[in-house]
Amino acid sequence: MSSLKLLVVEDDELNLELMEEVLTSLKAEVTPARDGRQATAMVNQGRFDGIFMDLEMPTMHGFELARRIRESSWNRATPIVVVTGRAEKATMQQAFAQGATFFLQKPIDRQKLTGLFRAVRGTFLENRRKNVRVPLRTDVTCSDGPRTTRGMTWNLSQGGILMETESPLKPGDSVRLSFGLPVSREQIDAMGVIVWAATNRQGIRFTKMSEQNLRTIKDFISEVEQADRRGLS
Repeated sequence: MSSLKLLVVEDDELNLELMEEVLTSLKAEVTPARDGRQATAMVNQGRFDGIFMDLEMPTMHGFELARRIRESSWNRATPIVVVTGRAEKATMQQAFAQGATFFLQKPIDRQKLTGLFRAVRGTFLENRRKNVRVPLRTDVTCSDGPRTTRGMTWNLSQGGILMETESPLKPGDSVRLSFGLPVSREQIDAMGVIVWAATNRQGIRFTKMSEQNLRTIKDFISEVEQADRRGLS
């Protein structure tokens, strides 16, 4: 498995260098950002497995950055580690309300950061697994209120699907999806929302499905990944 892809947002140069050095030594791929504006651009351009973020920063406070991360299409579910010297209960409550997942108390040292990374690594990996996409070409029925259109899927993840439809759909539309998986022929029924659209191709994020359907998708993705690894060995 490739290295975890982490975003570290910190305006203090010494803290940023320390975090980058320690996380890189733990086999993570670190992208540094020195303020909230720079980080906002990054989370809107690509997906990260985890985000470490200072609270007190120039140009944009950490609470505002956390809110923007949770509004981004790429990182709305990415675990966020808030790094702060503030320990007030109200600060923690507000950070969690804005989407924080974990806390790292300043001052930062190598041992403290290493221990926290090892504790949250499993959460970062699970976030990555949810976004692993595998090729899938199968017929899909998509209902948007009273309108029903047919299409073809391109790829699938635990979190969503890329498909091409006969009729265009608009970002923000809520849809009901129905499609079958190859080999097992198991039927997947899910609710979703269009997160982007280009011509007749749409990216759809799942918003609701049964636990059984989710397990079926997880098993299918795992089987495809295992087959790919066998093909490379």
